[in-house]
Amino acid sequence: MIDVSSLRRSYTQSGLSEQDLTDDPMELFEKWLKETIDANVYDPNAMVISTADSDANVHSRIVLLKNYDKDSLVFYTNLGSRKAKDIEQNPKVSVLFPWYFLERQVIFTGSCSRLSLSEVVHYFHSRPRDSQLGAWASAQSSKISARSVLEAKFFELKEKFKNKEVPLPSFWGGYRIKFDTVEFWQGRENRLHDRFMYVRKDDGWQVDRLSP
Repeated sequence: MIDVSSLRRSYTQSGLSEQDLTDDPMELFEKWLKETIDANVYDPNAMVISTADSDANVHSRIVLLKNYDKDSLVFYTNLGSRKAKDIEQNPKVSVLFPWYFLERQVIFTGSCSRLSLSEVVHYFHSRPRDSQLGAWASAQSSKISARSVLEAKFFELKEKFKNKEVPLPSFWGGYRIKFDTVEFWQGRENRLHDRFMYVRKDDGWQVDRLSP
């Protein structure tokens, strides 16, 4: 067994002070997202979304942020997946952007709602064609006997829709996460990290510094 207890390093890249904060959390999020993109971090829009089913069993996985505005985050998925089934039972989710290469993380909490059909159709047809076919080929989260089954289905669909527009699968869609809290975490030396929590109020955002 590998001893991981002594794996540690000091975080010295940056800090986050009250003067760096913005009135709206998405202004700061967008600034950090741009800095992550400019730093050539792989998959800067990758986010870990955690859901819980009706028995409070928690499931986490990575999805890609595909749109956002000042109030919400958007992602797409198979509507038969475990995450979609969890959301049907409990729309509350937590989302983590793990930008650890920059010694940063951002956490959103909020509730999911289904996107409109027009939003889903527009995004689906903007995807690469093979990604569209992949959505058809995979009954996400279901058991399969071998990878060859998945690949055979993909090539079968590739032939079926040859020279045709790939239609939107009825089982594919997206979600909008209306967030209520946003936490920004910046690593600092001696484990004295900077943490700020934005909490949505009727008249705007309340911001508090949290102990690390």
